[in-house]
Amino acid sequence: MPKTIDIPVPNLSGQRALVTGASDGIGFNVAARLARAGAEVVIPVRNRSKGQAAMQRIRDLVPTAKLDLRSLDLSSLASVADLTGELLSDGTPVNILINNAGVMEPPTRQVTVDGYELQFATNHLGHFALTTGVLPLLKAGKAHVTTQVSVAANSHAVNWEDLSWTQGYHARKAYSSSKIALGLFGMELHHRSTAQGWGVRSNLSHPGISPTNLLAAQPQMGRAQDTVAVRFIRSLSRRGILVGTAESAALPAVYAATSADAMGGLLYGPSGLGHLRGAPAEQALYSRLQSSEDSRRMWALSEQLVGASSTA
Repeated sequence: MPKTIDIPVPNLSGQRALVTGASDGIGFNVAARLARAGAEVVIPVRNRSKGQAAMQRIRDLVPTAKLDLRSLDLSSLASVADLTGELLSDGTPVNILINNAGVMEPPTRQVTVDGYELQFATNHLGHFALTTGVLPLLKAGKAHVTTQVSVAANSHAVNWEDLSWTQGYHARKAYSSSKIALGLFGMELHHRSTAQGWGVRSNLSHPGISPTNLLAAQPQMGRAQDTVAVRFIRSLSRRGILVGTAESAALPAVYAATSADAMGGLLYGPSGLGHLRGAPAEQALYSRLQSSEDSRRMWALSEQLVGASSTA
């Protein structure tokens, strides 16, 4: 059996947290842990019935949980704009933002309503639009922004000349490219906040490897059945071998977003063998995320693609 681990989390009463991808897997466990610490957790979801079920599961664990269900499809810039508009209209400062949601390796190239490759649109561009869209609320809340990358951000490269993979689509390389893009954005947010005195702390986390549904059967993405990889990961996780659980994999993001010891501009992940499982700790920033020139370039390109310059 896998060993259960937890980390201390400060009292978050009175704080508002926004967690993408909170209806399942790692994001669900992030949201539940923040709720247990007293935060009001905004849960934006594409499937509202799934979101309502997740909220009930959190309340079963944390009867006093303060939860706010919203609608969001990160692959649609119009949907992101709708949510950011709602939140800005509410005017409530956001103290914690965890950019966690993602999709992984559709076997054939999928295109969003905006014409972008699905992984790039969902994993990176939607989070860019969301974060820059609520930037006034993040500044007001002196927010901690944690952007969830992946061990995949330590391999391959950004496909700069063809971000939507219109030629030679490769599922794994496209996934890596989207996660590197996301990490570069998180680093540039740190650079800009530091230079301009926004008071927003931006850092990165990665969950290691755990048995989430990223590689499970998802017919809407052209994957009719679970991949061999996810079946193998589930088997290892049940035995407590090498990889983590969805619960333990949530902890690096929770630590990065809430700990007074977690700094901006750094990467946090599992501390175990190969950084695949274990308690969260700082680790070396992936080489592909170290270039300030690349981070500025990704921000500028993302502004162009979302169709409007951010207030940053």
